[in-house]
Amino acid sequence: MKKYIERNKERFFDELFSLLRIPSVSSLEQHKPDMQKCAGRLVGLLLEAGADEAAVYPTKGHPVVFGQKTVDPSAPTVLVYGHYDVQPVDPIELWKSDPFEPEIRDGAIYARGANDDKGQLFMHIKAFEFMVREGGLKHNVKFILEGEEEIGSPSLAEWASENKERLAADIILVSDTTMISESVPSINCGMRGLSYVEVKVTGPNKDLHSGHYGGAVANPINVLCDMISSLIDKDGHITVKGFYDDVVELSAEDRAKLSRAPFDMEEYKEFLDIREVKGEAGYTTLERTGIRPCLDVNGIWGGYTGEGAKTVLPSVAHAKISMRLVPNQDSATITRLFTEHFKAIAPDYVKVEVTPHHGGDGFLIPISSPAYKAAEKAMTEVYGMEPVPSRGGGSIPILADLQRILGIDPLLMGFGLERDTIHSPNESYLLKQLFAGMEAIALFYRYY
Repeated sequence: MKKYIERNKERFFDELFSLLRIPSVSSLEQHKPDMQKCAGRLVGLLLEAGADEAAVYPTKGHPVVFGQKTVDPSAPTVLVYGHYDVQPVDPIELWKSDPFEPEIRDGAIYARGANDDKGQLFMHIKAFEFMVREGGLKHNVKFILEGEEEIGSPSLAEWASENKERLAADIILVSDTTMISESVPSINCGMRGLSYVEVKVTGPNKDLHSGHYGGAVANPINVLCDMISSLIDKDGHITVKGFYDDVVELSAEDRAKLSRAPFDMEEYKEFLDIREVKGEAGYTTLERTGIRPCLDVNGIWGGYTGEGAKTVLPSVAHAKISMRLVPNQDSATITRLFTEHFKAIAPDYVKVEVTPHHGGDGFLIPISSPAYKAAEKAMTEVYGMEPVPSRGGGSIPILADLQRILGIDPLLMGFGLERDTIHSPNESYLLKQLFAGMEAIALFYRYY
C-alpha cells in the first residue's frame, strides 16, 4: 500500500480536495444544494475506485450514498459507514485560511472536514481502491455515507430499516474517531450517547428599560444562569432526578484495563492552556470523558450583544445544552427527565420551554471479536505497537441504531488526533495519519 500511495499521492490530494471544497454544512438551509453535490461527487469516487454500483438515495432530509462491490456472495461482507456533512465554520475570523479551500502546511491538510469526516471516509475509498486494483479483495464491501451525522442523523435509521436487506453485512467499519496519539494507537471499543436540548426562559412580555425595571422584574438571563448552575453540584454530579439510575459502574478490573492508556496531565493542561482540570469527583480525566456521563452548555444568549451599550432588561434568554450519555442510558428517557427537572426548578416569575433537538444511545463492542483482532493486528503492523482499547468521549448516535437494526457491531478504526481541532476553526488532518489509515484499513481486509 505504501508504494501505491506514493505513486498516486497527487491524485489522492486532487480527489480529496474536490470533496473538501464543497461546503456541505447540513445544519444550514442555504447549503442544501451543496449536500446533493457532495453526495454526487462521492458516487463518482466510489465507481472510479471499483464499486459495482453506487447511487444517491433520497431521505426525508439530506441524501444517503450507497455503493457496493460483490466479490463472492458467500464471503464476509464489510459495511463501511461515514458521513460527508460538516460543521459550520463560525467563527470564520479565526481561520488562518479559507475553510473550504484546503491547504497543506506543516504536514497537515487544513480545511473544514479534513478529518471529520471527509478525510477519514476518503481513506476507506482509497484502501478499497487499492484492494480492488491489486486483486487482493476477498470480502464483499458496502458503503453507506450519510449527510446528517452532524445534526443527529434524523433520517438514516428509517432509511436503514427500509433497506435492511440491502445493508446486510457482518461488521460495520467506521473511521470517525480519534486515537490516543500519533505514537500510541488505539481502537475505540465504545462511545457515549447524546441528548441535546434547547431551553427558553421568558420573563416580561417585551424587553424593558433596565433603569426603569431593573431590580423589580426578574431578568431571564440571570434566572437561566441560576438554573443552569444548579444542574451540577460541587462534586460534579448532575442533579437531574433519575439521571444516573441506569449508569453501570465499571469494576475495578475494567477501570484498570482502561487506565493502560497513557496520559500526561501537564501536557493535557498545556495543550488546552488551562491551569487545572475539573470534573466529577472520584474519576480520572480519561474516565470522565469515556465512562461517565456529563452535561454542558453549548451556547447561551439573550438581550443585547451588539456593539456598544444598550441598557435593556431582556424578555427572553436561551441556551443549548448537551448531555453525553454512557451505554445503558436511554437518550429519550434522559431528555424526558431533564425536561421534567428543568421545568420543576423554574421559579414562578418566569416561563420555561424545553425543545429536544437530537440524540442517540451509546454502545460497547467486544474486544475479542474477529473484526477487532484483525484491526488490532493491522494497526500493530502499521504503528509498530499494539493499539490500546479505549472509550470514545464523543457520540455517533446512528451507530447504536445501525447496531440494533442490522444486528451487527460497529468497529471504530479512527485515525484523528486531538490536535486536529474538529468542530473548531483550523480543522486539520496530518498527512501521515491519512496515509497510515489507508494502510491499516487495507491490512484489515487482509486479516479479517
